[in-house]
Order: sequence, then C-alpha cells, then structure tokens
Amino acid sequence: MRRYCEVMLLSAVLLSSNALAAPDTAAATQRAATLAKQVLLADTHIDAPYRLQEDGWRDLGTATPDREFDVVKARAGGLDLAFMSIYTPSSLDASGGNRAVADTLIDAVEAMVGRNPANFVIVRNPEQARAAKADGKLALALGMENGAAIGDSLDGLRHFHARGVRYITLAHAMANRLADSSYDLEHRRADGLSAFGAEVVAEMNRLGVMVDVSHLSDDAVRSVVATSKVPVIASHSSVRHFTPGWERNLSDALIDAISAKGGVIQVTFGSGFVSQAANAWRDAEKAAQQAAGVADDGPDAEAFDVTYRQAHPYPYASAATVADHIDYIVKRVGIDHVGLGSDFDGVGDSLPSDLKDVSQYPNLIAELLARGYSDAQIAQIAGGNLLRVWAAVERYAQTR
Repeated sequence: MRRYCEVMLLSAVLLSSNALAAPDTAAATQRAATLAKQVLLADTHIDAPYRLQEDGWRDLGTATPDREFDVVKARAGGLDLAFMSIYTPSSLDASGGNRAVADTLIDAVEAMVGRNPANFVIVRNPEQARAAKADGKLALALGMENGAAIGDSLDGLRHFHARGVRYITLAHAMANRLADSSYDLEHRRADGLSAFGAEVVAEMNRLGVMVDVSHLSDDAVRSVVATSKVPVIASHSSVRHFTPGWERNLSDALIDAISAKGGVIQVTFGSGFVSQAANAWRDAEKAAQQAAGVADDGPDAEAFDVTYRQAHPYPYASAATVADHIDYIVKRVGIDHVGLGSDFDGVGDSLPSDLKDVSQYPNLIAELLARGYSDAQIAQIAGGNLLRVWAAVERYAQTR
C-alpha cells in the first residue's frame, strides 16, 4: 500500500510538472514568433527566381505548397527583407550566356512584384527596406550569385546595378574571370582574385554594391577583403570549424578578417553546411553515384538520390545546429558580425528538420532565446547587422 501511494504521489508530481511545462513551452514559442515579427528580419539568400526559371512560373504572392518561399509563409515567419538570388550556372560562363539568364530572372522578380503590389516591393537600399516593413509589404532586394553575368566590362556591372542588384557573389561553382571558387581546384590563381576582379570590387565599392565572398576560395576571400574599401558580406556561408577541411565554409582566419573589415557572415541553413554528419553523407552519396556511373544531373541522378536515401537515411540538422554556428561566430568576433542567409529553394532536400521554409524562422529565434540571447541581440542577428553593412556601403558610394 505504501509503495502504491509513493507511485501515485510521484505520478501526480510528474503530471503537475508537465502541466506547468506545456504553457512555458507554448509561451516561449509565442515569444519567438512575436519577436520575429517585431524585428526587421532579413535573409540574404533565397533562390526563388531560379526555381521560377527552372521549374516553371508560380505566383509566390499566394500560398505555394511546393516552394520554400512565398508571401504567406514569409508573413508567418516574420520575414521582412528577402534577397532574391539572381543565380546563373557556371556552365554558362564559357558561352557568355549568364547575362541573358540574369536579366530574365530579374524580369521574373519584377513580374512577381507587378502582379502583387499589395504584398511585394523591390528595394534598393536599407531605408526602402525599413519603409516597406512600415507599410506592411515584403521587401525584395536583388543579389547576384556568380559575377560572370557582368561579362568582360564594367559596363555589365553598371547595367545590373541600374537594374537593382545590390550584392554580387563574385564566383560560384567554378573559377571565372573575376575570382576563384572554393569548389574549383583546377583553375587557381596566385591570390584568388584576377586583375579584372580587383577592378570590379573597386567599382562595386564606387556604385554601392556589396561584395559577397561566399563560394570563393580562401585566397580569393583574403584578396577581396584586402582590396575592398568597405565591409564585405558572406551572403550564405557557415563555419568551417564544424565541417573540417571543407573550403566552402569559412575558416576562423577568414571570419576574423571579414569581421575586422566590419563585415557580416550570413549563416546558411543547409544541413551539409552546418553538420559534419550531413556533409560526410553528401560525399558518400556522390562517391556511390560516381561508382554507379550516374551523371551528376538529370532524372537518373534524382532517382539515384531517392534510392540512396532509402538505404542511407539523411542526417538532417536542426535549428540548434544552425544556432551553434551563430554562437561560434558571436563568441569569436562578437554579435555585430553574424546574420541569416538560408539558401531556401536552393539546397534541395537538405534543410534542417525544423527550418524547412521561410515560415520557420521563429524556431531558430526560439533556440537563440533559449541560449540567452536578448531581444536586442536577436534583432542584430535577424537583420540589423546586415543593414548596418549595407548602409556603410551606400555611404561610401555617396562620397565617390
């Protein structure tokens, strides 16, 4: 009888504790969701435009179930400023076809805004982004991924600046006429940045276009930071400490250099970027695919991926994993040098288990709150740091 009473008393205590815990969890979730909508939340890398080009038109001004970005999800997640990635494949570099694709993608963004003027507005500076939030609209800025689209002349850069591009990732999967890529080991320059690339960086400074070092080789990042007269950004990169040996992520020395210049590292979300287990899984799948004689792209590659995942479940990261990268940067160089660059709609089925689309930023904010970040610090991470760098680049250009 005494044992029975002890068990019942313990059960009552546990039930009471659970009853108390549930409201606390709900309150924390609600606080994160509220904070996401209060701060100006900026994401510097969303690949929606290329998806419109690749998979066909969708009206992202309405709920779009097969996309990670649309206005309904964005409003649910608190997103205020979305940099639309004007991405052009490195495979087009030799033919010079990047410019036409880039113009087409910008046309698509403009068309999307034209169809949804109550929801979207294109912005070209931080003040316009803040005004858009005050007006209840989702600000869309343009960031070019792969500087090959500007061609062989600074006139190409001026063309895209006039069209609204406000950052340029100098290279992507392969070295180009501007800079070396972290992925391309065969075509390396002595310092990673070409003479023309240095001219482009100087002209970007003069025009007020942020220089983006994501995707670049280590030597190229160092050269860009040394060449630029203003802070630079990494629009969608994470920390190499957690993925040893993977040059696509930033080393401690590069994090130090970017921050010393006043720049900001926009942490990206893909599991392979933030988790060594997922990074290693990707390498193992690629090796198995090559051994099977399956090409890198196309239906056969997609079918191989499905089969491989069934036999080898993918090790998804989580919001906590992404927060580890934010923590690392903050502890190393301070709260002023980190932000968010998700790569939504750009990394396939590799997003963390609780960061699957733009509605889920509150999950990351909740994780940061649980780690003791203040509302003011989260406001910096969410968008304040990026806006500071953007404003500094604008101010420098206004003095030229």
